[in-house]
Formats: sequence, structure tokens, C-alpha cells
Amino acid sequence: MAERSKVLYVSRTKEEKRAENLERILGDYGTQLRVNLSIQAEGTFAVVKEDMGFRQYLYRGMENALAESVLVVIAHNINKLHWKIQSQKTGIRLYELKNPA
Repeated sequence: MAERSKVLYVSRTKEEKRAENLERILGDYGTQLRVNLSIQAEGTFAVVKEDMGFRQYLYRGMENALAESVLVVIAHNINKLHWKIQSQKTGIRLYELKNPA
């Protein structure tokens, strides 16, 4: 059997962009962004799963799952707003809106 040799060519531009991205990701700012993103996402998923009891989708299909996800997100945001209002972190309470007169 004859020996075959295959050659793989990789674009120089691709390698340059890859090196730039790797440098950006591993830099101080990139590390800080990744840490903050993981903390924020994990906290939200924990609240949705544990506090709100959302463990699985009740409906099948992409459209139904998307609609259910949107409802869960809206409920989560309303819950966050409620607790901000109750702890007076919004600046003003909703029933104390100033009269524009």
C-alpha cells in the first residue's frame, strides 16, 4: 500500500484573529467579564428553579417552550421589582408619585 500524506492548510487571518480573541479573553478585563456573567446567570437560574419552582417545561414544541420561558422571565422581573419597591430601593414608592402641578 502506498504511503499517503495529507496536508492541512489553515488561514493566516483566522490564526491571527484567534490569537487576538484568546488574548482578549484571558486578559484582566475578559476574566472579570466572565466571572461576573457566570455569577449573574447562576443566581437567576437558582431563583427561578428553587424559589419559583420552575423545574421543567409543561408544553412541548419550540414555540410553546419559548412562550413559557417568556412568562417565567416576566414573573421573575415582576418579583424583583416587587422586592425593590418593598425595600425602598427604587427611590420613590409607587403610590407616592409626585403631582406634576
